[in-house]
Amino acid sequence: MVPIKIIITGTTGMVGEGVLLECLSSPEIEAVLSVSRKPSGVKHPKLKEYIVADFLGLQTEDPELRGYDACFFCAGISSIGMSEADYTRITYDTTLHFAKVVSGLNPKMTFIYVSGASTDSTEKGRVMWARVKGRTENDLQKLPFGNVHNFRPGMMKAVPGQQHLLKLYKYFAWMYPIVKTLFPNSASTLRQVAQAMIICATTDIRKPILEVSDINSMKK
Repeated sequence: MVPIKIIITGTTGMVGEGVLLECLSSPEIEAVLSVSRKPSGVKHPKLKEYIVADFLGLQTEDPELRGYDACFFCAGISSIGMSEADYTRITYDTTLHFAKVVSGLNPKMTFIYVSGASTDSTEKGRVMWARVKGRTENDLQKLPFGNVHNFRPGMMKAVPGQQHLLKLYKYFAWMYPIVKTLFPNSASTLRQVAQAMIICATTDIRKPILEVSDINSMKK
């Protein structure tokens, strides 16, 4: 198999950093472009960084984003304390604008969006964040990509060596083995998430939504 070139967003967050570290160690990945508002802090021969202050400012013919086989969109933010309008701007508007730019430059690309467990595909539920993410998932499917996968992970265990962890992670990390044992379809390691992304990007899997059970069962 020919190694692929990928874009990863959100590498200064817990999910994006974990996915980045796994991709850098994978022989199936030839090159990684990290697109983020600030440097990831990771140095590696495969890694190139593109610092972008505001994804909404990206231009449709941006040459830095051309020539990639897949995009792992891991950027995101908690909805706690946010209005629906502000959360929509960051979660929906930013994601769709970025996706439209890269789809125009790389029409055969596989686009993988990190959504979340309990996302609302109907866009009509009572939970604000779930509606917004559901709308994001639905509209990504309409873009001219080779393939689109919406990942819906639950609780995630960090990759060894990660620096960008959620503030509360250290207080809840000890619960992972318990949750995994009692509710196996609600938890994954970030290694499993990253490996599932790589599989989706290197094989022709037609599955628009991947729940935790799908992510955990994907193996070469």
